Amino acid sequence: MRSIDIHAHLTPQCFWRATEDGGAWHTITREKDARGAETAVVGGHRQLLPPRARWTPEERLADMASLGVDVHVVSPYVGFYNYHLDAKVAAATSKATNDEIGEMVRTWPQRFAGLGTLPMQDVKAAIAEMERCMTQVGLKGVEINDHVLGRTFDEPEFRPFWKAAEQLGALVFFHQGGETLVSPRSKRYHLPNTIGNLVDRAVTFATLVHGGVMDECPDLKIVLGHGGGYTCYGIGRMDHGWQVRSEARAHITKPPSAYLNRFYYDCIVYTEEALRFLIDTVGIDRVVFGTDWPYDMALDWPVSWILGMKSLSLDEKEAILSGNLERLLKI
Repeated sequence: MRSIDIHAHLTPQCFWRATEDGGAWHTITREKDARGAETAVVGGHRQLLPPRARWTPEERLADMASLGVDVHVVSPYVGFYNYHLDAKVAAATSKATNDEIGEMVRTWPQRFAGLGTLPMQDVKAAIAEMERCMTQVGLKGVEINDHVLGRTFDEPEFRPFWKAAEQLGALVFFHQGGETLVSPRSKRYHLPNTIGNLVDRAVTFATLVHGGVMDECPDLKIVLGHGGGYTCYGIGRMDHGWQVRSEARAHITKPPSAYLNRFYYDCIVYTEEALRFLIDTVGIDRVVFGTDWPYDMALDWPVSWILGMKSLSLDEKEAILSGNLERLLKI
């Protein structure tokens, strides 16, 4: 049974090469501590890089084989969204990363597909780079954060972006980068990731729906990473709010639950019970395979995890592992 991973990140080799011996990659530098741990320094922020982040495409392919993964839909390292940097710097790092992903796709077309990264702080530049990714580089779409420096994507300034994504047929994969809504409350216990990641994804769903984006752009293709966060668990409360509060109905005439099957959701929810609930809530045709390679929050043996589930039928397992993404991405 084929497996296609929608959630597999890349820290580009051009970054590693440029930052050897104290060099800089478009202002970004790299440090190594006494134990050999690597850290990227991005606009004053320090971001720890796991060992596999440095692996070459050949090493990546060997690891995929050991995990039983046939295809990586390569998405950029979220620490290099660079929305907080000068837009020209973010545009340069986006182009370099996207070109490297495109080269991987051309070299190993049976093993890699690609998603690009964009300078979202400059909407016109982001649209231009997305168009380049789709028409020249050979990618399937883009990966973006849940917000741009606190601005959510229902804001009017982003409408041209959504119109362009729809017109280009670009898949948009949401994955948090940097601080989440939990970060100001607590940075302890890894909570900005374990809880904040899921909160941010639910806010993304809610703002795109309540803000009218999904109605204005009916052909959008959106994947919400990490199972859409708390979206499905909290959808009943969102529906109730829509029923009793006029501001929740400002831009939509249907309850939020009516939009659940307008999105796709990766399977990274960690328990079989949670995955079964996700499938039963959004439909089996909306759940896709993802691993979060190469980070520590990834499942150890993701294909085996899916195949070993007793509550899923063989058809459901095949739909998640490959069938849904084959149709969505035409691969």
